[in-house]
Amino acid sequence: MDEMKKKDGEKGPEETGMSMPHDNGGKKSQSGLKELLRFLQKYIGADWSMELKESDLILIDKEMQEENFEGEEESRKALKRQEVLKAIGETCLLDDSLMTLVFDRNIKAAKLLLNIILQRNDLKVLEVIGQREYKNPMSGGRSITIDIYAVDGEGKVYDVEVQRASEGADPHRARFHSSMIDTKMLKAGQEFKEIHDSYVIFITESDVMKAGRPLYHINRTVEETGTYFGDGSHIIYVNGSYQDDDAPIGRLVHDFRCLNPADMFYPVLAKGVKYFKETEGGYKTVSQILENLAKKWAEEMAEDMAKDMAEDMAKEMAEGMAKDMAEDMAVEKTLEEKRASARRMITRGKLTFEEIAEDTDLPIDVVRDLASLQPA
Repeated sequence: MDEMKKKDGEKGPEETGMSMPHDNGGKKSQSGLKELLRFLQKYIGADWSMELKESDLILIDKEMQEENFEGEEESRKALKRQEVLKAIGETCLLDDSLMTLVFDRNIKAAKLLLNIILQRNDLKVLEVIGQREYKNPMSGGRSITIDIYAVDGEGKVYDVEVQRASEGADPHRARFHSSMIDTKMLKAGQEFKEIHDSYVIFITESDVMKAGRPLYHINRTVEETGTYFGDGSHIIYVNGSYQDDDAPIGRLVHDFRCLNPADMFYPVLAKGVKYFKETEGGYKTVSQILENLAKKWAEEMAEDMAKDMAEDMAKEMAEGMAKDMAEDMAVEKTLEEKRASARRMITRGKLTFEEIAEDTDLPIDVVRDLASLQPA
């Protein structure tokens, strides 16, 4: 190697600060490069091989490593894209991640949805927002983020939620959503009668009421008379499993279940779904949302796991401490019984200190101390 340096007028990789090959072979890698260089120069014999130096082979090795890394990185990106595309392909409007994207700022889609559910044709939507948060003013109180928030021309407020799991459409949740919306209805000084009507609408994948109806309306009534209470609070459940392609509500829930926008009845819904499922711009938006959701779920899972681990550790520590304390108390109780027995023997005066120590299994010094504390 030294002769090569002098002959070629070149410095070795250590002197130039050049990185060594990427493997951790150390001297073994250097030896391998030397052998390769000798092989090329001996058996190839071409001018280019005779001009090669060990530092050239190091650079070639480095470039190959970088190319391999770039190739692996591209493969990982392609695999990730395939996974995201598969996940997007399996989503429908019953998934809040897609539903909120399609309806956010989409007045026409919201107008279609609400007119069909409310069985009207004259409802005008002024505003629609996806994923609107309602913060609880109480310290430590639970807040909510509603899937679709809409306001019509009469000032009525709509909260539209999609739920695949029946547990997510619990009646108590509907009540809580309704109450949270009411907190934003009035400003200071307004009369209670000025509060607008509110609608909490759950579109569920299954028939949570199990009565086979497409729609279920929940309104407060006076039990004794059966009359409508008239407080303006409305809750509606939409049966997402209902099938009737001849009815508007049947076509609507069909579109909510549909994976392929080409198979949808309503063009305004199909257009929104097609954009987010089949265009590059939609892909980027949905993939980012899915990634954020995955991260959120991972964080929640890690938090739950950490909580469970902490509880288990605390339980184990408590059990260990209780066991240690019980053992200490048992030892102390046994020792106290031995002391009491020794004191009785000392009082009788029939045995020597050595004999008492032997009978009670106490050190002789402890027996003498106990004797010194006995009353004269």
